Amino acid sequence: MISGFSKLSKVEKIDYLVENYFSGSKRVKSEIKAFWHDNPDSQRIFDEFSENTITNFYCPYGVVPNFLLNDKIHMVPMVIEESSVVAALSKAAKFWTSRGGFRAQVIDTEKLGQVHFMWKGETAKLQKFFDENYENILAHVTPLTKNMEKRGGGLKSMSLVDMTEHEDNYYQIKASFETCDAMGANFINSVLESIGSFLRENIPACDFFSDEEKDVQVVMCILSNYTPNCLVKAWVECGIEELYEPSHEMSAQEFVDKFTRAVRIAQIDVHRATTHNKGIFNGIDGVILATGNDFRAVEACGHTHAARDGQYRSLTKTHVYDGKFRFEIEIPMALGTVGGLTALHPLAKMSLDMLNNPSAKELMMITASVGLAQNFAAIRSLVTSGIQKGHMKMHLMNILNQLEATDNEKEIVRKEFEHKVVSFKAVRDLLESVRALQ
Repeated sequence: MISGFSKLSKVEKIDYLVENYFSGSKRVKSEIKAFWHDNPDSQRIFDEFSENTITNFYCPYGVVPNFLLNDKIHMVPMVIEESSVVAALSKAAKFWTSRGGFRAQVIDTEKLGQVHFMWKGETAKLQKFFDENYENILAHVTPLTKNMEKRGGGLKSMSLVDMTEHEDNYYQIKASFETCDAMGANFINSVLESIGSFLRENIPACDFFSDEEKDVQVVMCILSNYTPNCLVKAWVECGIEELYEPSHEMSAQEFVDKFTRAVRIAQIDVHRATTHNKGIFNGIDGVILATGNDFRAVEACGHTHAARDGQYRSLTKTHVYDGKFRFEIEIPMALGTVGGLTALHPLAKMSLDMLNNPSAKELMMITASVGLAQNFAAIRSLVTSGIQKGHMKMHLMNILNQLEATDNEKEIVRKEFEHKVVSFKAVRDLLESVRALQ
């Protein structure tokens, strides 16, 4: 155990870790420092993002070119370490560019928060208090909301929710917000805490409550990451015959039949749905990380939405009608393009510049469309050549690096597996045979 670790300097933290967990290894110490930013001012920004930071953890930053969305070409930034994701997205983007591209629209941008509190008494009396004090609550939070209101946002509505059938004496004030181009977490939480303080101050002072009813316990005031009405829809559509590709080795109709069946399976089977949706988030998370948004919040929201009817299901759907094929996603996501890391992280700022500084709504449409594109690419591989053919070819370089192959050895192995299925064992065996001849 160590006391006061957080008070140590960064160098002192590293010295302690190296001495106690890496046997004093100078190599580990140099590796930790090797990932520091060359510019001390830039490194200070990264150090202050979190606590007890000792270095930076790098992930690949790539781009997807030629992404046609709503008749506009985008260069989409992606931060992801998984092999083949960016390649698959690029291929899907190119495929749909000649078929009208992706379309998207934002359905709504409502975000939610809750004040959870305990109160013992007649629900009708609490409802009366809430109704009579509705405007007073709005006035109470005005110092926090006035700047957001100037931008067109703010606290939009509140309702009292009786939860006593689930938990004795449990109530909520459920509030909806518009946060414009900000994700708005800090804004929402501050407003909710102010509503909580209003309850603590004014319920005990209310004349029509009995002494017992004047006791209120605010349990917590917090936004919800499930925002079912902060919703975006994206889709692609074309004639069935336009989906024909010689490399599929099947007719366009057979491809559509297999593709739609694969999506239906993800609607029916929770095990497949989980992997299906994970593939969608391969695309979504890459954009969210690149733009400095909260991928954990978006994932939690998306997975909740996938289970909204009681069973976890696919987030995408297919429709086949009048000789046409349509593939779509409808997903809630709360994103921001101002504030937070978007203003501090230099690569997040660069990503937004690359996307021509989109509004939050525009970023929602881009992100949802990338998730749809990634899902299309994955399903297309699954129902045609199989997922491993392309994935393992992209993973080949990781295998070669893991086996410490030289540049010459990499070239020999790449040529050998140009038309073969890649596996770790096959690559290792070939590399051993190449080395035996040297």
